[in-house]
Amino acid sequence: MQTLKETRPGETVRVAKIGGQGPVKRRIMEMGITKGVEVHVRKVAPLGDPVEVTVRGYELSLRKADAELIEVE
Repeated sequence: MQTLKETRPGETVRVAKIGGQGPVKRRIMEMGITKGVEVHVRKVAPLGDPVEVTVRGYELSLRKADAELIEVE
């Protein structure tokens, strides 16, 4: 399965699963990234960190390590 980190700029995907445990997973979910929500990847920095996305109508920057934990379809 593809992760949010592997998604190309301009693509819109749906969250299938959030990996990680405890505080990391909770922080991702508090940002509005939950199972079933659509995420549009706006752009990725030249070195891959951070990844800029649009979720639930607002813009968000995610670290590469966090984007790797989010499985999408």
